[in-house]
Amino acid sequence: MKEPENKRRVLKERAQALARERVAKGSEAAVEIVEFSLASERYGIETGFVREVLVLKELTPVPCTPAFIAGIVNVRGRMVTAVDLRHFFDLPAQGLHDLHKVIVLRAEELELGILADDVICVRSVPVGQLQATLPTLTGIRAEYLKGVTGERLTVLDAGKLLADTKLIVNEEVV
Repeated sequence: MKEPENKRRVLKERAQALARERVAKGSEAAVEIVEFSLASERYGIETGFVREVLVLKELTPVPCTPAFIAGIVNVRGRMVTAVDLRHFFDLPAQGLHDLHKVIVLRAEELELGILADDVICVRSVPVGQLQATLPTLTGIRAEYLKGVTGERLTVLDAGKLLADTKLIVNEEVV
């Protein structure tokens, strides 16, 4: 095996090992999340769905798309759709200048980026600390909810988000 291929294989194995949910002996199961801020609220998304986090440099708008499709970003030659969850979740919009990060999510063949104000950290959240919902969390956000912690961190269900057909734009301009 060639040296670059061997390095890639080793790095991929390490990344996959780090992305797995961690379960400490003698304690309850935990889910590892990427915590980010969006419209003055804190959200989390499972690291198993996160391909990478990028600084938002250029965003190309795409005509004839829903308002929650902010545009596309170039990720090393791949065009990735960028979704503005503020529009998708009906949160107050403050303009794109506040959005500084793109969290690229991937499940099977679907890949998309979600815009974030900032990425705070990667951390583990014990599954037992996730409450089903909050009374103030209604509408579309509740559909994609995995749980809410006591510190009001909303953990999104990336699997549901990536499987939703509302996020797939398949229209032709005539």
